[in-house]
Amino acid sequence: MPILLKSLLFGKENLRERSAPALIVISGHCNREKKRYNAFVAYAAVERRETHIQEDTLMKKYSLLSFVTVLLALSMLQGCGYNTMQANEEAVKAAWGDVESSYQRRADLVPNLVETVKAYAKHERETLTAVTEARSKAGSITLTKEMLDDPQALARFQQAQGALSSSLSRLMVVVEKYPDLKANQGFQDLAHQLEGTENRINVARSRYNKAVETFNTSIRIFPNSLTNSMLLHLKLKEPFKADEGAATAPKVKFQ
Repeated sequence: MPILLKSLLFGKENLRERSAPALIVISGHCNREKKRYNAFVAYAAVERRETHIQEDTLMKKYSLLSFVTVLLALSMLQGCGYNTMQANEEAVKAAWGDVESSYQRRADLVPNLVETVKAYAKHERETLTAVTEARSKAGSITLTKEMLDDPQALARFQQAQGALSSSLSRLMVVVEKYPDLKANQGFQDLAHQLEGTENRINVARSRYNKAVETFNTSIRIFPNSLTNSMLLHLKLKEPFKADEGAATAPKVKFQ
């Protein structure tokens, strides 16, 4: 074998022999790095799971804390009269609805009453006209539930209704001069209905004033007053004032 060829062959064998330990070292190093990487991945996965568990725990704590906070806030509002004041205001509005319906019932009776009296007392035109005009004026002045804190609006309403009550009282005085009218069954029925309606008006007004008194007291006492000034901003409601013309039911006497 030529010397050059031997040297080449033996040189390659020597190279393999010299490279074998290096390959073993590199392979071992790669295995160690792979193990380290796998350990790192496993550790990261554990960290992520623990982080998720902690986040879930915090979310549950925050949810529970929010729920407790809401309950405390509601209980504090209840203790500060938040719900009580609103309930009292609704009671005022309901009582006013009864007042309105009672006045409306009286207004509905007036036309038939006037026509019945006119059939027997044609010469009492002035009195009948006064009743008709008073009814018309009373019907033109409306007072909504949102206006119950306006003293001037309530005064106008009360004045108009009082004028109608007064005109009806004068009409009943005129009736005394007409026995045939007083004996008429239709008139008697209307007169009894009117008197009953006037009594209902007085009862409704009294209940309304009582509801107003309760409401006004509830928004003025502490700590309700503080809650109202900060959250609700409710205003004092106006009660009916004493009015003899509006409070006295027409008297009808039959012989």
